[in-house]
Amino acid sequence: MESRTMHLRRIGLLAGCTALVLTLTAAATAQARPGHHPPRDAARHTLPAKDGWASAGAGTTGGAAAEAARVFTVTDWDGFRAALAVEGTAPRIIKVKGTVDAVAEGCDAFAAPGYDFDAYLEKYSPENWGRETDLSAEPDESPEGLRRASAARQDLAVKVEVPSNTTIIGVGRDAGLKGASLQIKGVDNVIVRNLTFESPVDCFPQWDPTDGDTGNWNSEYDSAVVYGSTHVWLDHNTFTDGDHPDSAAPTYFGMLYQQHDGQLDVVRGADFVTASWNVFTEHDKTILIGNSDSESTAAGDRGHLKVTFHHNLFKNLVERAPRVRFGQVDVYNNHFVAGEDYAYSFGVGKESQLVAEHNAFTLPDGVSAANVLKRWNDAPLTAAHNRVNGRTVDLIAVHNAEIPEKTLRSGAGWTPSLRTKVLPAWAVPFAVDHGAGAGRLR
Repeated sequence: MESRTMHLRRIGLLAGCTALVLTLTAAATAQARPGHHPPRDAARHTLPAKDGWASAGAGTTGGAAAEAARVFTVTDWDGFRAALAVEGTAPRIIKVKGTVDAVAEGCDAFAAPGYDFDAYLEKYSPENWGRETDLSAEPDESPEGLRRASAARQDLAVKVEVPSNTTIIGVGRDAGLKGASLQIKGVDNVIVRNLTFESPVDCFPQWDPTDGDTGNWNSEYDSAVVYGSTHVWLDHNTFTDGDHPDSAAPTYFGMLYQQHDGQLDVVRGADFVTASWNVFTEHDKTILIGNSDSESTAAGDRGHLKVTFHHNLFKNLVERAPRVRFGQVDVYNNHFVAGEDYAYSFGVGKESQLVAEHNAFTLPDGVSAANVLKRWNDAPLTAAHNRVNGRTVDLIAVHNAEIPEKTLRSGAGWTPSLRTKVLPAWAVPFAVDHGAGAGRLR
């Protein structure tokens, strides 16, 4: 039987561990430089020094220095678009109050005259169309042509371009964007914080009978796309499928009628991105770093795509958290909670240089730690000090032991230096689960 002295010592140790987690969590979520007291208005916060790749060089300040005339508070989609469209790239701040819905009128508002989904299904069913010819040559008046026209209307309505030197921030605990696609394209110095993104629903997915052996439905619209841009900080946001989870989608032609694309893409030579204290949940193909293996895009991606993910919660996702090509991607102090449809977390792609350290994984019974990594191409990675279900696991070793035909090599070839306080992996679940996501900005 445990003595009273030993019992008290054990309680003291546990209390000390809890205190350490609370202290480190508070320090990390405060996100301020040592000795620096941030302004009370979170809209004027800047990315702290050494906080991931987005702190490289000149750092990321967004619209922190905006004059009063360039600070906008918006409550609807028209107001949000108008604030983004204000001329010039001088610093601007856009404060979002409540849920701003980009598709409040529903999918019917985008349908081109004459578009009929039942007619589309009838004409392009495998029984009538087959599986050897795609639909790219279909004329404008065909069901596919009318689908294209409808999709173009939605594209114009839900995508918005974010200018340089902009901060977009949710006010309070319930701010968000629904059905919108932020295009952070060809710009520099952008901050997006404290927003719940409900994934855009593609009202008009395209059937491609030649995609794979059985054909597939392909959809558009990511919640946020960082395309050829630099110095972008995404912090304390929640990315979710909300009222339209894939599990509720119907099946046509034997395939899931997929109406979602990704939650976050970093592509086309984008660089210096930090994603911190976000929640990514209830999604299939979640995050893509580098969108193609082709040499036409590789030339612009090599030497770029430097991204940091820290203190994010990845919950009930299927795959791509993230899937990486080319980039030096640092993934540390994140909590991965797998659901029943879990496929993998880290996709090791062409010429990727992934470093995954001090992360925690909570996997359901019957799911092996070997599934955390998936090799798409032969590229070395670093994966150290990670814990799975409370135990330290060498993710590369267990993967290679169970999936020897897809052997992974250790050693990404670089060492991250732009990190905030690094928690031990055992402390990550408590810190992240209690600090990540929209509405928890301190």
